[in-house]
Amino acid sequence: MRLSNSPQASGLVRRRMATGAIAAALGLAVAIGGLTTAASAADPTTITSVILGVGANESQRIVTWYSSADTAQEIQVAPTAELVNNEFPANAATFDAIGAANIATSGGFNRHATISSLQEHTAYSYRVGAEGSWSPTYSFKTQDFEGDYDFLFYGDPQIGSSGNVAKDQAGWQDTLDVSLAANPNAELLVSGGDQVETANTEAQWNAFLAPDKLRQYPWAATIGNHDVGGKAYEQHLFTPNTDRSGPLYANGNPASNTSGGDYWYIYKDVLFIDLNSNSYTSASGGGGDEAHIGYVTNVINQHAADAKWTVLVYHHSIYSPADHAQDGDNKVRRVDFPTAFSKLGVDLVLQGHDHSYSRSYVIKNGEKANPAEQPGAADVVAGPGGVLYVTGNSSSGSKYYDITDPKTNEPSSGAGNGPDPLNPDSYWYNSVQNQEHVRSYVKVQVRSDKLVVENLRSGTCAAPNAAVELGNVDWCNNTTADQPVGSVVDKVTVHPYNGDGQAIQVNVPNAAPGEFGWTIDGYNGLVDLGTAVDHDGDYFGATGQINPIVVSDNRRSLAPWSISASVGDFRDADKTFSGAYLGWTPQVLEAGAGAQASGAVPSAYDDHGQGLSVSRGLGWASQGHEKGTAKLGAGLDLKIPGSVDKGGYRATLTITALSS
Repeated sequence: MRLSNSPQASGLVRRRMATGAIAAALGLAVAIGGLTTAASAADPTTITSVILGVGANESQRIVTWYSSADTAQEIQVAPTAELVNNEFPANAATFDAIGAANIATSGGFNRHATISSLQEHTAYSYRVGAEGSWSPTYSFKTQDFEGDYDFLFYGDPQIGSSGNVAKDQAGWQDTLDVSLAANPNAELLVSGGDQVETANTEAQWNAFLAPDKLRQYPWAATIGNHDVGGKAYEQHLFTPNTDRSGPLYANGNPASNTSGGDYWYIYKDVLFIDLNSNSYTSASGGGGDEAHIGYVTNVINQHAADAKWTVLVYHHSIYSPADHAQDGDNKVRRVDFPTAFSKLGVDLVLQGHDHSYSRSYVIKNGEKANPAEQPGAADVVAGPGGVLYVTGNSSSGSKYYDITDPKTNEPSSGAGNGPDPLNPDSYWYNSVQNQEHVRSYVKVQVRSDKLVVENLRSGTCAAPNAAVELGNVDWCNNTTADQPVGSVVDKVTVHPYNGDGQAIQVNVPNAAPGEFGWTIDGYNGLVDLGTAVDHDGDYFGATGQINPIVVSDNRRSLAPWSISASVGDFRDADKTFSGAYLGWTPQVLEAGAGAQASGAVPSAYDDHGQGLSVSRGLGWASQGHEKGTAKLGAGLDLKIPGSVDKGGYRATLTITALSS
């Protein structure tokens, strides 16, 4: 179903002008009523765990939720401006939900539905469920569907990891509040994986989903190693364009009690591809990294031309600085992924898992692309095949890993964990490594000619910071005066490779749509047909002209339009005769806007038809007509049976304008 607040959208415009047969007027009213009976209602369905997710593009959102009952449910959505006293309008759009029973440990049922055909620059309100069992009303807004924008990336919330769910939730809530207060126009929230500590523990999922920001900004989910061991991830977080075939599951079995799959979406100028990095080897039954590379290759071949940037997201960081940097599975990925990503033209890779922050050098085919690139460089040029890899630190404070030392006996390239020749305390692949035991998030600014990547503090050593509060780490390196909330840990601008030529770009704004409208020409006085003339006792006749209608259309779309009208019954107190006895002959009084006169309509007295008692055309224009202004008129012809009683009768002519 299409929603629109555009002035070019299809719609009806109704106004009225009065026409009289002889003299005085009386008002007209109608009442519609009936008997009401009390209806018994079943126990209402309970709706929980509502989350707003990313859709296939900027005009879509996917909403996922839990339900206590296996009933037909839907999303109801409308522009917020159309709600009155928080009540949805009768014409609110609805989108049917689908879902299934949850696994036994979750209980209940899951539902999801896709909101489509959203319009840009619009605030929307929505609720999920069914009549009598609606969720609370939530809201979100859309912005420009073209051009620059920002999105935020969050490393592992991993609610429950500290051993105290409430403290982890408090840190997660605070990071969302801090990051979105600083960036209220951010358009996406992108996950680094590990939403929770234990895959099927619903108390942890409840804490993760508690912040209202997750119902206001779209969450782009990523599956982590702590999410993968059950179905709760898939039950809570439905994603667009998802391939849930066996090779993209770690055990090769989508029907098992595990989650998996890869997905993609395009948001404005970025092609996002999200991978289930838990499946990295075929030895466990899945397709391993080879299947992911095949998936990424197919998606890029089919869709990269529709975007300016390609961003990959997966959980297991292959260029991280802490406990997982030397893991065997990450060394496998460090061999499998980088060359393929370089050849496919990937620009940025966002990762989690290691609960520390790092920003790589520009990497090409598993090697440092430019040996002269300096540690912490503020500007880098990707060059052909250059890819930047970023690892997000904890966004909740539930767990941190300390940075580990590079291996002097391993190579400083490929799968090796050797030192950086320019900074021997760091791994060869990392330009920046950071661990303060302080919550943070990553902001990515998408611009036509660059990507700007910033790591920003969302907390300090003070609460909420569960790992520090509970003594799970024995130090915290942060001074509030010099490193306050919102301060920058790292910032880099990535400039794209444009080959040997010069890239030329022009931004074309939305064209002014123009307007279509109509009005009564001059004063809309009573159309007085005077005193009807008796024609030998057979019928009474009267003639006249409607007040002219001025139509103006300067829209770029040159869309077709039409003006029509109908008349109600003529009345004088309790005396009446049908509006069918009124006919007309439309005319174009002043040409313009492609106006054409509609055909004449005779009085029902002449042809026993319906006259103007049903909608009849006054004028119209076809697609592609000229812009401009036209004036329409019509000669009225009233013929009524001679049996009609004496009186002063009046009716109302309703004018309707229709355009696409």
